[in-house]
Amino acid sequence: MLSSVTRVVGRLLPSATAISASRAMATKTIPLSDDFLFRQLFDRESCTYTYLLADLGSKQAVLIDPVLELAERDAQLISQLGLTLKYAMNTHMHADHVTGSGKLKELLPGCRSLISKASGAQADVHVADSELVEFGRHKLECRATPGHTNGCLTYVCKEQGMAFTGDTLLIRGCGRTDFQEGSPTALFESVHTKIFSLPDEFKLYPAHDYKGLRFIQKEIIFWGHLKEKKMAFKLSARNKVKQLQC
Repeated sequence: MLSSVTRVVGRLLPSATAISASRAMATKTIPLSDDFLFRQLFDRESCTYTYLLADLGSKQAVLIDPVLELAERDAQLISQLGLTLKYAMNTHMHADHVTGSGKLKELLPGCRSLISKASGAQADVHVADSELVEFGRHKLECRATPGHTNGCLTYVCKEQGMAFTGDTLLIRGCGRTDFQEGSPTALFESVHTKIFSLPDEFKLYPAHDYKGLRFIQKEIIFWGHLKEKKMAFKLSARNKVKQLQC
């Protein structure tokens, strides 16, 4: 049985009282549509999550953040499900593992690699902020969320209430900003304007899990005290560098 790591996103809350009140409120989740397939896969070596999404009508699928060493596993699953992989897509260039996009193109003819144009990485398809990635009748909105790297993207599936955040926002943490392209200021803006602006009922799927948590309540409850406090956010991001290792 696949693990189910989800985090519900909420808007920024202005005070501790509001946060406490929000904690007591039940958040309604958006059910997946009958023609939408979702699988969550995990690589224990790099603590990386790979996500398979598919339109059951057309059998078109996309795979988010594949890992090279597990490309054969992913290709086998896709074939077993009778799907056609349209895109092997990445949220960003990964420092902790090699993407499996190239290997999947070899294993599954017709598959194309996809990544942000701002990443500077080679790919068959380059996307930018606000562009849509379509598979069957379903689509993912690309949201530019730089800060961990210049080319970080968050993929949002509005109909299903899902956001795939890569390393921009993790479980009780965020991506490192001490690499060459890292910027705490940019990360702050990305998280607050592109992710925390999503509706309360949206679920958040990160690229990594270093904390071992499975079900997460509103991430905004944890980060709410950093609202409009960029310096505090910067310090928090820097203090988590050794813990996150992503």
